[in-house]
Amino acid sequence: MAITLRKKEEIDILRRAGAIVGQTLEFISSYVKPGVSLLELDKLIEEFIIKQKAKPSFKGLYGFPASACISVNEVIIHGIPNEYKLKEGDIVGIDIGSFYQGYYGDAAKTFEVGKVSEVDKKLIECSKDALYSAIEAIKPGVRFKELSQLLEEKITSYGFVPLRDFCGHGIGTKPHDEPNIPNYLEGKAKQGPKIKNGMVFCLEPMVCQKDGEPVILEDGWSVVSRDGLNGAHYEHEIAVVDGKALILTNP
Repeated sequence: MAITLRKKEEIDILRRAGAIVGQTLEFISSYVKPGVSLLELDKLIEEFIIKQKAKPSFKGLYGFPASACISVNEVIIHGIPNEYKLKEGDIVGIDIGSFYQGYYGDAAKTFEVGKVSEVDKKLIECSKDALYSAIEAIKPGVRFKELSQLLEEKITSYGFVPLRDFCGHGIGTKPHDEPNIPNYLEGKAKQGPKIKNGMVFCLEPMVCQKDGEPVILEDGWSVVSRDGLNGAHYEHEIAVVDGKALILTNP
């Protein structure tokens, strides 16, 4: 497994690509409210990214038809924006990518639409908590499998389970690169590659309620859990600089 170590000049560009994503998520948050359609959100996201002199990197990626993945309620990831209008009590995951000067940014957040159920609040809290707990553990010498173990332990501590078969990933001049970083441990935690300065990757805990087995819907993209219940998703892009985790996708 060859994990690229980025130079300072590259990380500076990645920082801008990531900031564009963070700013877009911050911008779109005020539009996430009842009555707004997913297509309207997608259009606003695309226009905002282009204004930042970047491109929405998801559009056309692997054939994806929209600028953002917008996943409502039981759709955990890869939802295709459509005419559906948000309703009070929905939760909506928005996953955004940017392409800027040859480098990629990528982050996601699950939003509450008005007043949501206690279970949905807990799902969102779990996903966010798992993400930031893992980020705090990042330093050179820690193995990626240890991050996976930490993510799984945090998710299960809430009484939930991680989505299987989908994972965090390396990122840079490709939108998805080595290594793959599942939200659950495969094998032993003390095996596999170690984190080094200069590595850039995305962590993205995807949280299901009872069953982590994924089901892909007829549109070929939208991923739900086999239990059919609501899920949540958070993601940041991180660079390891001077022995510390630097979140690139903050606004």
